Amino acid sequence: MARIKGALATRKRRKKVLKLAKGYFGAKSKLFKTAKEAVMKSGNYAYIGRRLKKRDFRRLWITRISAAAKMNGMNYSTFMNGLNKAGVQINRKMLADIAVNDAAGFTKLVEAAKKALEK
Repeated sequence: MARIKGALATRKRRKKVLKLAKGYFGAKSKLFKTAKEAVMKSGNYAYIGRRLKKRDFRRLWITRISAAAKMNGMNYSTFMNGLNKAGVQINRKMLADIAVNDAAGFTKLVEAAKKALEK
């Protein structure tokens, strides 16, 4: 029986790594060993970045809601508490969008929150 060599699989694996490393500076895009290290590192950064992106956007939405609530004479925490007591089920992403694009609509939400807190 003939001996099977791994040249095809090895070349395929190396081409895949070098393709992922395309555009990297210097030897990182040309040499397999350094390219492999760079691709592994960049994969870790990408993995972490996908989780950080969620935190960053939530922080941005909260900042926008807080700024709009302060313009209507209320701080963020009491506004959110008032919305919960009023039974308004709306997420922070949509609240931030309303705060930026529809000031009148956000003012109505603030009024509803204030009314719920008075009870």
